[in-house]
Amino acid sequence: MTEIIDGKEFAREIREEVRREVELLKEQTGSVPGLAVVMVGENPASEVYVRMKEKACQNAGIASFQHRLSIETGEEELLDLIGNLNQDPGVSGILIQLPLPDRIDEGKILCAVSPAKDVDGFHPANVGRLMLGEETFLPCTPLGILELLHRSGHPPRGKHVVVVGRSNIVGKPIAMMLVQKKEEANATVTICHTGTPDLAALTRQADILIVSAGRPGTITAGMVKEGVVVIDVGVNEVGRNPEGKRILVGDVDFPGVREKAGAITPVPGGVGPMTIAMLLKNTLRAYKLQIGLTPSVSTKNFPEEKF
Repeated sequence: MTEIIDGKEFAREIREEVRREVELLKEQTGSVPGLAVVMVGENPASEVYVRMKEKACQNAGIASFQHRLSIETGEEELLDLIGNLNQDPGVSGILIQLPLPDRIDEGKILCAVSPAKDVDGFHPANVGRLMLGEETFLPCTPLGILELLHRSGHPPRGKHVVVVGRSNIVGKPIAMMLVQKKEEANATVTICHTGTPDLAALTRQADILIVSAGRPGTITAGMVKEGVVVIDVGVNEVGRNPEGKRILVGDVDFPGVREKAGAITPVPGGVGPMTIAMLLKNTLRAYKLQIGLTPSVSTKNFPEEKF
């Protein structure tokens, strides 16, 4: 029977672990981690995500600082705000809610965030450290995928992992994380995408298939082998139900692939909840580094029996 990997439950476990550690650190230091979220404009989807992050911080005991800026905000004004947040000792992590207005240089803004407070793992300095296998802040969604694999008992070590997708947010970083010569990784990794000729020939080789193509139905049952572990990162709105609620599907044909997979993540309820959980974990790690504590590396916190 196919295992459904419950990201909501694993995310709940991680949030509780963070909450307990924040509580202990507050008793010891009298302070708590702080996360500043910066949003420009009134994008409805971004607003939903910002509210979710704010609530998650509150539940974990992390201070939350919301900076909702007008759509008219200029690039220099935004850079000034980031500079102030970089210097604020009460702010452990800074998150720039994307997308930004087209007239603002996204790369310039992300580079302005201090690497020590880059809890999204997007700063080029942190991306470079990831490439080199050095300790750094890892992007939240790929880190959540790695946690899901370990906590569900499917460690990637020695496995052939096929990644469908090459984005800077998911595809490239998860491939780089998995290929590292580390106990929690050490996989053989193939990266492909929707422009790959005969994509199915590669996906059928996967022991673990990670799909982040941004297109529903990218992976069908005929494209996977029996017993594969499937991590579906996609979130696609395909309509509304009679009550007006959004109908969301992943990049994988869930009903068909489920019949062959050994384990699979649902959409929603799979990778999505893990992203915010890892944001909290990264914020806690940043705080500990900034007050002079040596945090355990997040991927070292996996239960030993899962290796």
